[in-house]
Amino acid sequence: MRKFFRQFHARSEAIRQHRWLKPFAGWLHHPNLWHFHRRSVSGGVAVGLLCGLVPGPFQVISAVLLAVLLRVNLPLAAIVTAYTNPFTIVPLYLLAYELGRLVLGASNGMSVEPPPFPEMQWDNWAGALWEWLTALGQPLLLGLPLLALSLSIAGYLLVRVVWRIAVVLRWNARKRHRTKKSPRQ
Repeated sequence: MRKFFRQFHARSEAIRQHRWLKPFAGWLHHPNLWHFHRRSVSGGVAVGLLCGLVPGPFQVISAVLLAVLLRVNLPLAAIVTAYTNPFTIVPLYLLAYELGRLVLGASNGMSVEPPPFPEMQWDNWAGALWEWLTALGQPLLLGLPLLALSLSIAGYLLVRVVWRIAVVLRWNARKRHRTKKSPRQ
């Protein structure tokens, strides 16, 4: 896995030398921002999952800022924000709304139906989506941060556990390989 990510390491120097990013070069030199190790990768995934639910184009910007601030893997944090896309954003926001309703105790059975996407035209989709989001109100405002935090924590823990399992499997394979090679005495 590291070999796959090593090909991107050379690009980090090009990013630091970019003329628009030169003023921030001091912040971009921390090794954790570019290296792939357990803490940096799990933190990058957590930051990406947290910032993925930030509305609009601010996802990647907030992920980059948090990655620099927390000194976790910057490219991974920016890439992981892509889990919210035109296909997943509506189900994620519905999940956040239901989570907010559950926490608020708003079980009056009233729910807001999503806009009819197949019948929508290209010229009115943004307005219909905005009307739908404003109708969701308080449960959505509470549910979004709760969902983002829970996804972030779950992603962090999952990466740590999977990384640990992979390391233990490699150790055991190395140990078996050594015992096969060495002659018994």
